[in-house]
Amino acid sequence: MTRLVKDIKRIALIAHDNMKEGLIDWCMQHKAALERHDLCGTGTTSRLIQESTGLHVKSFLSGPLGGDQQIGASLAEGRLDMVIFFSDPLTAQPHDPDVKALLRIAQVYDVPIALNRSSADFFVTSPYFAREYEYEPHVVDGKKHKGAGRL
Repeated sequence: MTRLVKDIKRIALIAHDNMKEGLIDWCMQHKAALERHDLCGTGTTSRLIQESTGLHVKSFLSGPLGGDQQIGASLAEGRLDMVIFFSDPLTAQPHDPDVKALLRIAQVYDVPIALNRSSADFFVTSPYFAREYEYEPHVVDGKKHKGAGRL
């Protein structure tokens, strides 16, 4: 089964507290590339991006209050095409299980995810960012996976 990612991408924008300013700066730097796409994000992050950049960002709940899970569900249902998540690798997060679940879902469904500025830069400068992209997802099959039941 192939998946067609249209030229207008559905992109989730997420950032841990210590990384929000960096994601906002990155969004400002790439505003022209981002404004043609459908953007969404977790609560505070989406609001701050909108206020700082003028980009329209659909808001989910705050990450610790279920926003990470909402985005994960959207990934599993095929309603998002990629994730840009400026995560903080040095600070413990109280909702770390939700973050891990979100990352796992992105991996299971073979959804592109950028976890830092340089990988996000690669996304927006890729020729696929502005055009359709068709690929065959390598979805992890829990029945065939050696660790099935431990996801």
